[in-house]
Amino acid sequence: MSKVIGCDVGGTFTDLILLDEAAGEVAIAKVPTTPDNQAVGVMAAIGQAGCDCAELSLLLHGTTTTTNALLEKKIARCGLITTAGFRDVLELGRRTRPNPYGLLGSFEPLVSREYRLEVRERMDADGNIVTALDEDDVRQAALKLAEMGCESLVIHFLHAYANDRHERRAAEIAAEVWPNGHITRGSAILAEFREYERGVAAAVNAAIQPVLARYMDSLRRELSAAGYDRDLLVMQGNGGTVSSTMVADSAINTVMSGPASGVMAAAYTGARSGYGNIISYDMGGTSSDVGLIQGGIPATSSELQLEYGMPIHVPMVDVHTIGAGGGSIAFINDAGILQVGPRSAGAEPGPICYGRGGQEPTITDANLVLGRLNPEALLAVDSPVSLAQIRARLEETIGAPLGLDAEGAAAAILQIGNDRMAGAIRMVSLARGHDPRDFALFAFGGAGPLHATALAAELAIPQVLIPAKPGITNAIGCVVADVRHDYVNTVNQSLADVDMDLVHGIMMDQIAQGRATIQAEQVEVEDEILVHAAEMQFQGQSHMLRIPLESAVISREAIQATFEEAYFNRFSLHLPEIGAVLVTLHTAVIGRRREVALASLMDPDLRAADVAGAKTAERKVWFPGGWRETPILARDALPIGAKFTGPAVLEQLDTTIVVEPDNEVEVDRAGNLLIHVPAAVRG
Repeated sequence: MSKVIGCDVGGTFTDLILLDEAAGEVAIAKVPTTPDNQAVGVMAAIGQAGCDCAELSLLLHGTTTTTNALLEKKIARCGLITTAGFRDVLELGRRTRPNPYGLLGSFEPLVSREYRLEVRERMDADGNIVTALDEDDVRQAALKLAEMGCESLVIHFLHAYANDRHERRAAEIAAEVWPNGHITRGSAILAEFREYERGVAAAVNAAIQPVLARYMDSLRRELSAAGYDRDLLVMQGNGGTVSSTMVADSAINTVMSGPASGVMAAAYTGARSGYGNIISYDMGGTSSDVGLIQGGIPATSSELQLEYGMPIHVPMVDVHTIGAGGGSIAFINDAGILQVGPRSAGAEPGPICYGRGGQEPTITDANLVLGRLNPEALLAVDSPVSLAQIRARLEETIGAPLGLDAEGAAAAILQIGNDRMAGAIRMVSLARGHDPRDFALFAFGGAGPLHATALAAELAIPQVLIPAKPGITNAIGCVVADVRHDYVNTVNQSLADVDMDLVHGIMMDQIAQGRATIQAEQVEVEDEILVHAAEMQFQGQSHMLRIPLESAVISREAIQATFEEAYFNRFSLHLPEIGAVLVTLHTAVIGRRREVALASLMDPDLRAADVAGAKTAERKVWFPGGWRETPILARDALPIGAKFTGPAVLEQLDTTIVVEPDNEVEVDRAGNLLIHVPAAVRG
């Protein structure tokens, strides 16, 4: 493998990184995303990078196509064939409301009622046939839905997770009359109990399957016309990749793949810098995404709620998102209290300092007033706003109501914003039984490195790791991601009574499925990693706790001990008098791809001989102790192995890095910054 491309399509920009491992060279491209056809933006990025597609060894691609289609409801018309009496499961849901108070809000299921048809069949919870499948019912229902203009079909039967015989036969019958291959079986997407969640997952898959298939076809045609004659790998929400030839079959797995690629880059970079335990922190213009990585493996979850009425219970990288980004708006709320976010100024009009008409102060404006961002870079000579105008606006809207000057208002905005972001980090660590002091903070995105050291001090995190190219970390995540397939099966039996041969057999079957899929993809992998987990609860509980399992042949006693330990770490409770229930078994089969040389991300020609040679200026910067005269360094000019102590501000094309006073900084061999935060000591 010589030339490899990682391409991440975001909502605003399409980022691309081209690695030429033979020459040790890197090319980077950033172009506007083309929402109508993302393939156009991808090809433009390839062109900007100066790449000949015929010379490419591999292209790995992350896309927001499916996520945006769901959020914007630009989806295919779906039909649903289900068990008689269960036509309205998708609409009844869990009997919750869009808003907890009042009678406000509305809900529209992915499949409208006129497109939901019933057929005679029934399985019981043990997988025994109660009512035989009426095959003529299925055929007539499929024909009717096709005549009604449905492009995609869902087959979702009661208790199919326990026995999918009827679903399989119904899919065979439907395929005889359905005009295309877009047929989704509920149990094939999610082999778990809970009819509503399994039905929603199947409906989501069917709704976006044609959308993704069309996009993949379009991109493959464009690439083929440009000379690319290999398959491309597509990023999934579980942090792994899958061949583009089969990605549409389980299109639901590509939802939220954007945040997942950033977490994968954090895991990969952290492991090669000596950090297996990482909290990833991606701060952009609108939001911040936080994830947890233990032993080099990102935490996953099957509890994503994309929006009301859309639970997506398939394994995905566990990312917690809050509305706190550089564009988050600061305002005085009705209670007279300063609030930051979740409203954002976005790209248009953006923060005040962008000079595009924005009038509401943001976190970016606060950083500028406090000297943390370079006013000469943000406020170009032709900018319609000045630093004095921004200060006046902060004092007018925030300072005056609170009795603060411009600097005090900016410092308050920064503190409130940092507090919200620290809360997000607590949600993925302390709230789940993990001590943040046992992790390093991996900060990336356009704004993450601005706040990372302050957050680390707040949470007593001892180390901050900032990658060489923070602004294109998601594209790097596509390059380094392994091939991964996840499988989940319901057991839902008391652990004390469950047949352990059944448990071991389920996990061995999951392993076999994963291996067969990777072999069918024909993707070059160097190693295999198996990750096993279970979801458990105590008898009578409704919520489940995910625990790791050592192997596919683990003992009953080991599962019990692991669950009790995890439960105590999470809730500080021992419940020996209540029986444990083994609800689901999960196996991830990961094909480890060959390592990518991250050292090539840094241009050796830009490096100075020492830290002093990287200094470009000096200015006053505000820190919690007050204003400090602070050196400004060119990040790309820092030599490998350089060491220095803060305060300092490091500037590069895609981000600005703030190093708090007394922080100790080292540049590792791959060009990553390792920052030791001395305030992070164990109490």
